[in-house]
Amino acid sequence: MTSRRRNFLIILLLLGLLGASLAAIARQPTRLGLDLRGGVELVYEGRPTPRVPQVTPQAIEDAISTIRKRTDNLGVSEPEIQPAGANQISIALPDVEDADRAVEQVGTTAQLQFYDWEPNVEVAGGRLDRPYPTLFEAVTKAAAAKPQAEREDVPPGVRAGRADYERYDRQNDSTQDDRYYLFGRDRKLLSGPDSSCEELAADYESAGQAAAPGGARSPAAKGECAAELSALGQAAPPAGARVLKVPRGIVVVQDERPRGLPANAPFDRHWLLEDDTSLSGNDITDPKQTFDPQDSQPVVSFSFTDEGERAFEGVTRRIAQRGSEQILPPGASAQDASQRFAITLDNQIVSLASVNFREYPEGIEGSNGAQIDGIGNIEDTQALADNLRIGALPIELKLVSQTKVSATLGAQALRQGLIAAGAGLALTLLFLIGFYRVLGVVASVTLMVYAVLLYAIVELIPITLTLPGIAGMILTLGVAADANIVVFERIKEEARTGRSIPAAIAAGYGKALRTILDANVVTFGVAFILFLVATAGVKGFAFTLGIGTLVSLFTAVLATSAILGAMSRTRLLRSRLALGAGTERLRWNFDFMGASKWFFSFSGAILAAGAIAIAALGVNFGIDFESGTRIKTPLEQPATVAQVRDTLAPLGLGDAKIQQVDEPELGANVVQISASVQPDEVERVKSALDERFGIDEAEFTNNTIGPTFGAQIAYTAAIAIVASLFLISIYIGFRFQFKFAVPVLIALAHDLLITAGVYALFGREVTTSTVAALLTILGFSLYDTIIVFDRIRENVPRMPRATFSQIVNRSMSEVLTRSLATSFSTLFPVVALMVFGGETLRDFGFALLVGIASGTYSSIFIAAPVLTAWKEREP
Repeated sequence: MTSRRRNFLIILLLLGLLGASLAAIARQPTRLGLDLRGGVELVYEGRPTPRVPQVTPQAIEDAISTIRKRTDNLGVSEPEIQPAGANQISIALPDVEDADRAVEQVGTTAQLQFYDWEPNVEVAGGRLDRPYPTLFEAVTKAAAAKPQAEREDVPPGVRAGRADYERYDRQNDSTQDDRYYLFGRDRKLLSGPDSSCEELAADYESAGQAAAPGGARSPAAKGECAAELSALGQAAPPAGARVLKVPRGIVVVQDERPRGLPANAPFDRHWLLEDDTSLSGNDITDPKQTFDPQDSQPVVSFSFTDEGERAFEGVTRRIAQRGSEQILPPGASAQDASQRFAITLDNQIVSLASVNFREYPEGIEGSNGAQIDGIGNIEDTQALADNLRIGALPIELKLVSQTKVSATLGAQALRQGLIAAGAGLALTLLFLIGFYRVLGVVASVTLMVYAVLLYAIVELIPITLTLPGIAGMILTLGVAADANIVVFERIKEEARTGRSIPAAIAAGYGKALRTILDANVVTFGVAFILFLVATAGVKGFAFTLGIGTLVSLFTAVLATSAILGAMSRTRLLRSRLALGAGTERLRWNFDFMGASKWFFSFSGAILAAGAIAIAALGVNFGIDFESGTRIKTPLEQPATVAQVRDTLAPLGLGDAKIQQVDEPELGANVVQISASVQPDEVERVKSALDERFGIDEAEFTNNTIGPTFGAQIAYTAAIAIVASLFLISIYIGFRFQFKFAVPVLIALAHDLLITAGVYALFGREVTTSTVAALLTILGFSLYDTIIVFDRIRENVPRMPRATFSQIVNRSMSEVLTRSLATSFSTLFPVVALMVFGGETLRDFGFALLVGIASGTYSSIFIAAPVLTAWKEREP
C-alpha cells in the first residue's frame, strides 16, 4: 500500500470516528457525579458478625447486592455502589438531599430477632419488672453475666456434655460477638458498642472526643482495651474512662420507645437478655406497610415461612403453658400471669407483647402472621417493611465517611470545570499555532478531534464525570500537545538537514515515535496504578488520564501523520518556513555539566528551605487523611465567626475551625466549619445553626471522614507512589540502562520533596486531589527526562571520541527548546485549572504547577548531571 493511499484511508477513518463521536455526544446524556449534580456519598466499613466471622470479598458483594435493592426503594436513579479497598463499600446517591434518611435506609442492618422474654431475662440476670434507667447500669450488669447453654441447642441424637452445650449455644443462638463499650467518668457513652478493642479505639478517635480544658488524659483506660486506647496518645480517653465488655451470648437491648416521642429525643432505658433467639428475620415473609384496624396507625405486617410458623406456634405454646403455671397472689388477674414475647430490630425493642394463656392455651397460630407497630410515620414504616422484605445485611456496616453536596454547588462546579476546559484548550491551541505555524494549525485540528473522541468515549462507556475526571481530561490536552511537539521538533530537525518536506515528515515521525511511546507508556502506567488503588473520586481522574493518553497516541501519531503526509506536496508545506524550520536551530551554547555544582547547590538550598518549612510549620493534611467533618452552608442572617463559634460551643465545638467563604452562588453569608463531628451528630450542628441564623437545608453541604477511611486513603496513596516509582525504574532500566533509573528516581524525589515543601510553606491543604496530582507529576516530570535521555542515547554512537559530559552538553543544547515547549504546553491547561476552576480543580492546579515547574528544571539540571557523574566514574 502506498503512503498516499494509507494517509487517505486514515483520514477517512478519522472523519468516520469524528462523525460517530459527534452523534454519540448528541444522543447520549452525560452521567454527572455527585460533585457536579449534588447528592449524598456514603462509605461504610464492613465488620464481622457471628454468622460471618470474616469480611471476605464475597461478604462485601452480598452486602452490595442488598444495598442496591435498598437504593432502588429510595427512588435513586443511577446509584453507584462499589467496593472500596478490602473491606469498605462506597455508595453514591445522586440528587438525594436527605442524608439522614439515606443513612437509615441504606446502612441499617435490619436484623430482626424474636425472644421468649422471661427465660432470657432471668438467665442473663436482668430485671423483669422494669428496665435499667441508664445504658451504663445495663452494660455493667451485662459485663458480669454469663450465658447458659440449653439442651435444645444440641442437635437431636447427639450425646453431649456441658462443654458441648456451650459450644452449640455459641454457634446457633448468638446474634453478635463480644461487645465493648467505653464510658466516661460521668457514665456517658464515649464510644461503642464495637466487636473488638481495635474498632472501639478507632471509633473513639473518629468521634473526636476532647477532654475539658486542662483535663487530664488517661495513661491507660481502666478495664479492657487499655493498650489500644493508650496508643491514641493525646487523643486517648480522659482520666476515669472505663471499658466494659459484654460477653457473647448476652445482649443489651433498648426499651420500646413510647409512642409520640420524637425520633431525636434522648431515650436511655435498656433491658438485659440472654442472646437466645426463637426466630429471626429469616423466618418471616411478605413484610408490608399496612394500618392497624383498631387505631389506624401505620404498622408492618408479615407472614411466617413454614418453618417460622412452626417455631412461632411452638414458642408461644411454651409461653402460654408457663403463664398457666404461675401462682397468682390474691386479687391478681390472669393478665398478671401472662408471659411475654419480644421482637427486636437492631437491638431495639419494637414490640413487647403478652400471650394470653386463656385465649391461646396451645399458642398462637403462625398462619395468621404478626405485626410491628409504634414505628413512626408512614415513611418510616414503609422503609422498615422494605428493608425486611429485602433482607438483613450479611455483615455489620460502620459509617466511616459521609458527604452531601448541594445541587447549587454541583452546578457551579460543573460550570467552572467547563470554563477551565475551554480556556485550557484555547491557550494550548494559540501556543501551538504561534510557535509552529502550519504545523500548529494541523496540531490544533487534531487536538480538537482528540477532545471530541475522548468525550465520546466518556459518554459511551459510560464514565461518571466528576471534577477530578474533568481535571484529567484537561491535563490530557497537555499530553496530546506534548506528543505533537516532539514530532514537530523532529520534523524541523530533519528539514534543516536538507531533506525534502515529505522525507522530513516521514523521518521525523520515525525518530519521534520511540520517545512518544516511552513517555506515554509511563504516564499510562501511573494512571493505571492510581485507578487500581484510588478512592472513587480520584478513580475518575485516573481513568480519563489513562484513556486520554491512549487516544492522544492515535491522534498525534496516526492522525497528524496522515494529515501532514497528505499535505506534504501541497503549497502549504512547500517551504521550510511553513514548518518553522527556515532558520538555523537555536543552540544553547552553555556548559551544563560544568555548572552542575551550581544547580545542585540551588536545589539543595530549595530543599533545605522546604525541610525547614515542613519541620517548623508541618504539612497541613486535610480531613481526607486526618479525619473529621467539614460543613459548608449559607446563613439567612449575617453572622460573624465569633457568633457562629458561640452557637456551636454548647455542642462541644468551641475550638472548631470556622471560616467565612466566598461562594456567590450560595449567597452572601456562607460559613465553612471544620471539626471532629460524627456523621450522626451533623444534624445537631444543622439544627443549632438553623435555630439561630436560619439555613437553607437544600444548600447544606457536609463531608465527614472517619479515621479508618483516612488511614485507607493514606495507605493507598503510599502504595500508589511506591508502585509508580517501581514501574518507572523497571521501564527505564528496560528501555535504557538500569543506571539511567537512579538519576530518574533522584529527580522525581527532588520534585516531590519540593512540592511538599511549597505546600508546607504556603499552608496549602493536602487532599486526595493533591496525591493524584503528585502521581501525575511523576509522569510529566519523566516526559522531559526521557526526551533528554533519548537524545543522549542517540548521540553516544555519533560522538565516539567525546567524553560523556560533552555528549550530554550537546544533547541538552539540542533538546532544551523542545523540553521547554512541552512544559509550556502542559502548563497552559494547568493555569486554566487554577484561574477558572473551583476549589477542587485549584488543588490539582497548584500541585501540578509546582511539580511541572520543578520537573522541567530537574530533568535538565538534576537528572542529566547525576547520570554524567555516575557514568564518568565507571571503570
